[in-house]
Amino acid sequence: MKPVRIALGVFLVLIGAVWFLQGIDVLGGSVMSGVTMWAVIGPIVAVGGAVLVVNGVRGGRHRTLHED
Repeated sequence: MKPVRIALGVFLVLIGAVWFLQGIDVLGGSVMSGVTMWAVIGPIVAVGGAVLVVNGVRGGRHRTLHED
């Protein structure tokens, strides 16, 4: 499950970056180019992907409290 989480996260970071660049009209040639909505959605998707990558690399460990 760890490699899937990392791969999906990397994919989302890349897609989010492309959407952001299209939204701010750096990457042209698309109906998404120059549309502010994609400049907002792109970073949100990229951050979600980064969270998946970090969780995948860390192993998704949960902290538990131990009573002594």
